[in-house]
Amino acid sequence: MTVGSPTDGSSARDPFEYAPAPESRAVVSIATSYGLFINGTFVDPIDGTRFKTINPATEEVLSEISQAGPADVDRAVAAARTAFQQVWGPMSGRDRAKYLFRIARIIQERSRELAVLETLDNGKPIRESRDVDLPLVAAHFFYHAGWADKLAYAGLGANPRPLGVAAQIIPWNFPLLMLAWKIAPALACGNTVVLKPAETTPLTALAFADICKQADLPPGVVNILTGDGTTGRALVEHPDVNKVAFTGSTEVGKAIQRAVAGTNKKLTLELGGKAANIIFDDAPIDQAVEGIVNGIFFNQGHVCCAGSRLLLQESTAEAVIDALKRRLGTLRLGDPMDKNTDIGAINSAEQWSRIDALVKAGEDEGAERWSAPCQIPERGWWFPPTLFTSVTQAHRIAREEIFGPVLSVLTFRTPDEAIEKANNTPYGLSAGIWTEKGSRILWMANRLRAGVVWANTYNRFDPTSPFGGFKESGFGREGGRQGLAGYLERVS
Repeated sequence: MTVGSPTDGSSARDPFEYAPAPESRAVVSIATSYGLFINGTFVDPIDGTRFKTINPATEEVLSEISQAGPADVDRAVAAARTAFQQVWGPMSGRDRAKYLFRIARIIQERSRELAVLETLDNGKPIRESRDVDLPLVAAHFFYHAGWADKLAYAGLGANPRPLGVAAQIIPWNFPLLMLAWKIAPALACGNTVVLKPAETTPLTALAFADICKQADLPPGVVNILTGDGTTGRALVEHPDVNKVAFTGSTEVGKAIQRAVAGTNKKLTLELGGKAANIIFDDAPIDQAVEGIVNGIFFNQGHVCCAGSRLLLQESTAEAVIDALKRRLGTLRLGDPMDKNTDIGAINSAEQWSRIDALVKAGEDEGAERWSAPCQIPERGWWFPPTLFTSVTQAHRIAREEIFGPVLSVLTFRTPDEAIEKANNTPYGLSAGIWTEKGSRILWMANRLRAGVVWANTYNRFDPTSPFGGFKESGFGREGGRQGLAGYLERVS
């Protein structure tokens, strides 16, 4: 960085300027094409079709990915069933734990490589992949390894049994972390897995397949099928699947619930959100502003539990908005591989179009838009940090999940009004409360219809803590002791 010296003798200084600090791509090796990971090895798809995965920051083609068809789903589920019946299901919890510990250690050893791969394929800043995602991925495998031989003491019955084959479908916003949320508890409980990553972010799931080989995980215990929604549909509807776990949009979640209705398949859904981040007039403004930024602009707003509705007590609204605008002006948008970057690329052209359409709807409906001044790169998909004021509950931007770096600001006068506005949504995944009064935090938390409520912080995750929602945000929990329940059958 450089600091200028004024020629007029004043003490004023030029703004800080950061030199580029790019992370090296040399730590990753991306194959020109990938097969499907079935029964412990990579194989070509039976129908032979492929699609491209693209770096959203540069529009560069990274690799060609296999599209799994129904026949590929059949052989992956068959491999998982055989492994469950002959190897993984009968194995002791102590021995399963050894594999999970081994996987966790390999993830730590390869964390730099995995972080770079995640950023290239997803578009999120390398700082977030490196400092948030990867430590949590390893932590989930370590944590669930500890449960593998203690399931009888989890409060889920004296003799809990694994369900069998778990079909797992994960989204593109946290590709490797969502994989860990799904696979770690499933394996700890004795189930085998067929997992489908999102079609725009398959590379870290395929790298995880290589980690399974490196850990000598028995063939068929984990199978990775890449593809689009048709692959996911075939997996969900397969008759030999015992459990379906899905993280993604509410619309797709409803379709999955209809597909498994009338079957014996167990189901957990972690869906969309439109969380309220509630700031009272006694909250410390600087701390709250950092929480607001972390709540909605972390990972470009590609977070299901993002604090996308900011509820400000009227007496403090003007001061908070002014401080927030100043803070957004300091965020750096650009190359996700640069360690100075705060806002990376939008994951795909399709998602950019959805964000843009909802922002235009907000303007058309009379809300006042303000976007942080920043230079938009010529290639890739980007959206500046944006906030809307003069928003009402009737605006689409206050009701629909935008899944981007866009914040809607509403105001309230009393705690009762804050509760009413916060709960006035079909979603119920998360919420935030900012106040110095502990009694008010407890009073609010008991009335908010949200699965996760943060107090004087936001977007804090831990594998020991259950995560999940109410209403159209889904059901079931992931993480913690409660997250094991979705992968076990209670037997007295």
